[in-house]
Amino acid sequence: MQKNMFSAQRRFDPLCLLIVLLFQIVFGEKLFAQTNINHSKLSSENLSSENLSSENLARSLYIATSHKANAIVPTDVASNVNEFTTADYQKHVGELRKKIPSNDFHIVLQKPFIVIGDESLERVRSRSLYTVKWAVDLLKKDFFKKNPNQIIDIWLFKNKRSYEKHCKEIFDITPSTPYGFYSSTKKALIMNISTGGGTLVHEIVHPFIESNFPNCPSWFNEGLASLYEQSKEENKKIVGLTNWRLRGLQIHIKDNKVPSFKELCSTSTYQFYQQDPGTNYSQARYLCYFLQQKGKLRTFYHEFVRNSKSDPTGFETLKKVLGETDMDDFKKKWERSTMELRF
Repeated sequence: MQKNMFSAQRRFDPLCLLIVLLFQIVFGEKLFAQTNINHSKLSSENLSSENLSSENLARSLYIATSHKANAIVPTDVASNVNEFTTADYQKHVGELRKKIPSNDFHIVLQKPFIVIGDESLERVRSRSLYTVKWAVDLLKKDFFKKNPNQIIDIWLFKNKRSYEKHCKEIFDITPSTPYGFYSSTKKALIMNISTGGGTLVHEIVHPFIESNFPNCPSWFNEGLASLYEQSKEENKKIVGLTNWRLRGLQIHIKDNKVPSFKELCSTSTYQFYQQDPGTNYSQARYLCYFLQQKGKLRTFYHEFVRNSKSDPTGFETLKKVLGETDMDDFKKKWERSTMELRF
């Protein structure tokens, strides 16, 4: 079993701590601060369930910067928009501990999220770093200035049985999807991680949209999120790839059953989710894919955010960014392009 990363840390020496604090006051130095501004080092902290006592949690947030691997300390000064303090995380983890049903679960702090999983500690750490951190870093680089408005938990259940059981036991929810979902009311991403990390990346987008573009219509919220269900890093950017949604969309295109883009953009939240003709997600995704391939997705997002009061559906902004005046003609071009894609 992997040695706990904090087990080798020394206990607090009150005199030493007082000297450090006085030094900070006199010289204005921050000796204990985040060292991963460029995200080049591992930035997850082990807060496994057996180490959640107040003493161990406090010690885990006091790590000398000479310990470079995992030595990322939340500061008490907010350096980014919606950055939470050490005290915020400490309080949150204390409350979170009450929800954890067994010692099978481990907690990893992967800011701005807290990841909880019932796989091995090493596996939870790995998913925190190589899926959560990877996606967050790249999404923030292209789209999002603000972190989520609240501390969001990411629950990674190891299989279908664990997912369904704990959805009911912890959240009193019967999931409608076998993959996972984001609940803003529960402040949680709840995942059956055995189905893969694609849905996790999809759901990570939603709390960022919530804080950065609160009046975002459902079509773009889901279109952008679903774009990254299948994705890779290319030239230090996140790139959406073709995925399983393509085949159904191509069938609907062939049968001439895809709505106009004006109709898609005009859908209300209820219409998008409850009156879906079977194309809403895929049409929105592959519109975002088209914009991405033309190098216009990032531009569209930021223009849409700026213009959202005057153009709440995004349709006029879409026309402007595409450089199109006849959207019926554009739809034909988009359909031809989409029919040529393969997955």
